[in-house]
Amino acid sequence: MKKYSIGLFALFLGCVALIGAAYQFSFEYSKNQAKEEARLKQEIVQAAREEEAAIAAEGDVSKEEVFYLKDLNGFIAVYKSDKKTIYEYTNIVVEDLPEDVRQEILDGKEIRTVEKLYGFLENYSS
Repeated sequence: MKKYSIGLFALFLGCVALIGAAYQFSFEYSKNQAKEEARLKQEIVQAAREEEAAIAAEGDVSKEEVFYLKDLNGFIAVYKSDKKTIYEYTNIVVEDLPEDVRQEILDGKEIRTVEKLYGFLENYSS
């Protein structure tokens, strides 16, 4: 009887050790999976931020960029410094402007900063 008791006790200890090892293995596996998912999510978020920054950079202008205001079909259009790329369309009618401003627009009025550009547009928009 004592022989069987020692054998059963050894079997019980072996089962406990096996269950403990299985638990430890599954815990480490789950922890590694969670780390990998967090890393992938971080990469996705970073890629999305970089894409947003790239898109925003395409539409942004530096504070030192020069703009030109010109007549486009009777309305003021804002051109970038190359005088070909349209930066913004406006609903400001050229004929409604004072004569001196109208002449500047027809000649291609130069504005040197974004702040001055939006200040001008705000003054003359309805």
